[in-house]
Formats: sequence, structure tokens, C-alpha cells
Amino acid sequence: MGKRRKKKKNGFKVFFLILVLISVIAGVVLGKEIYENGGGLQGFLVTTFGRGKKLEDLDTIYVLLMGVSTDIDSKLTDTIMLCAYNPKTDGAMMLSIPRDTFIGKTKSRAKGTDKINYLYSKGPEYTVDAVEEITGLDIEYYAVINNEFLIQMVDVIGGVQFDVPIDMKYDDPTQDLHINLKKGMQKIDGNKAEQLLRFRHNNDGTTYPVEYGDNDYGRMRTQREFMKATVSQTIKLKNITKINSITKTIFNNLETNLSMDEVFDYVPYASDVDFENIKMEQLPGESELCNGVWIYVYNKFETEDLIEDIQNVLEKGVLEENNENANTVSNTIK
Repeated sequence: MGKRRKKKKNGFKVFFLILVLISVIAGVVLGKEIYENGGGLQGFLVTTFGRGKKLEDLDTIYVLLMGVSTDIDSKLTDTIMLCAYNPKTDGAMMLSIPRDTFIGKTKSRAKGTDKINYLYSKGPEYTVDAVEEITGLDIEYYAVINNEFLIQMVDVIGGVQFDVPIDMKYDDPTQDLHINLKKGMQKIDGNKAEQLLRFRHNNDGTTYPVEYGDNDYGRMRTQREFMKATVSQTIKLKNITKINSITKTIFNNLETNLSMDEVFDYVPYASDVDFENIKMEQLPGESELCNGVWIYVYNKFETEDLIEDIQNVLEKGVLEENNENANTVSNTIK
């Protein structure tokens, strides 16, 4: 009996040593592959999520991001943003399209349904077609997120450090909306994120300063800046352990024609993007009151120049010296 127990015990030791050996070999192979794929977070993501496409096979990707409010019955886009990324140069850009952008034929007969934010009620592809017409770009993909997305994502990653541009104080009991944020760098949780993203003006009517971009222009700039901060702080090595929660949050709030394979082709390389170097712009134009309706009329010629500038940034991967302050809305708005 004693010999049998000893043999069984020795057998367990051998099995355990084999498991350890396999684990070590697997770790070495994985480490080598991570190193060969660029090392660090990028190497980890390429090794873990890569689907076989090499960097040289990836083209610049354009995605039209549409934000839809879930707290109202009408299907209107509250936010429209064209995003682009070139993995070969790490060039990236965000172009805000004002929701009141006029897409009708005659300004003198303008009505609410002539605004670009109405098109989503017919289907996201209609908004994509309109932005293609405005920019002259071929936009293959779209992503529709509800207004809960960033709020939930912020809580998943434990908050976002963000520089709130101004004091924000606004109350609307009918919507149970109460905004109370102080200017300056601070940690934004989900509750504060909702306040930040929904703010337009204070109780006394004051809003963002003109040099920042007043009213809706300022709101769009804040949305762009906060989205950039959230994404840059989400793609951190420390959040690898939260990948399941992050993925669940994204797909619970997302409607897109992007496949998982296409997403995983680009995500590993996007982890190395310098988020301070993203070109952030707004469609050039000005607001006009036409037929009793406020519309945003984009400037076709200035838009063509801006798109050319954007494509140069995507090709080079860096902002040119004269565009270092590209975030300033006044650069593109009269």
C-alpha cells in the first residue's frame, strides 16, 4: 500500500512539473511574439487581438460617429463627428458636424427636417451619405452610440482626469437636470460626465467664451476634448484587466457596421496614438436664421481647404506648425 501511495505522489509531482514547464514555454513564446509585434501595450494587443492583417495592409479608416439621446422620443443625432485614423503614420483627426447643418436645397424655405440631425430618423446611412457629400470623402463605416456610453465608460475605467473649461451652473427641474461643475482639472465620474456633456449655458444665460466657441460650438469642442481624454485614458495597460467590462459597455451602447475583425485589426496600433497630436476641427460655416429656423450653413470652399489639410495630417501623422492650435474653433468659424 505504501509503495502505491508513493508512486501516486510521484506521479502528481511529474504532472505538476509538466504543467509548470508548459506554462514557462508558453510564456516565453508569448513574450517573444509580443516583442516581435512591437512590445508594450501595442505588442500585447496585436498578439492577443490581431486577426492577421499586417500594418502595411491597413488603410486610413473613416468612421462617422453619431451620438443619439435616449432621454427624448425623437430619433435625432445630438452629436455628429467624423473620425479618421491612419495606422501607418498614427495620424488621427476628429471633425465635428454641427447638428443644425443645412442639407436642404433652398435656404428661404428651410425647415427643421432640412437639418442634418433629422436624417438619422431615416437610417444612419442617410447621415453618412450627407457627410460624404459635404466633405467629398469616402466614409465606409459608422457607429451610433447613445448618450449613456461615455457616462458608463467613465465609471468602468474609474474616472477621467479632465480640465473643465468654465464654471457650469444650470438647473432644469423638468428634465431633472442639475449641472454644477467648477472650472479646472479634476476627476470626472459618470455623474459629472453627464453634466459636462449636456451643458449649453448657465442659469444666467452666460455660456462658453467666444474664443473657445460659444453655445453649441463650445459644447461640441468640449465633447471632442472629453472623448479624446476618455479614449486616451481607456487605452492604458492598467485597464487590460477591465477588458471584459469595457467591451460589454461598448457593445451595449453601440450600433455599427464595423465587424469585430475590422475593429481588432486597428485597435492594437491605435494604442500608440499621441492623443495630444489629434487634429480636432469643426465644419467651417456660420449660423443663419432662415424662414424662422436657425440653420448652420457650411462654407464649401473653406471645407475643401480643411479636408485637404486634414488629409495632409493623416498622411504625415503630425500637425504642422501653423496648425498646432487646431483645437481653436475660431480657426474655422467666422
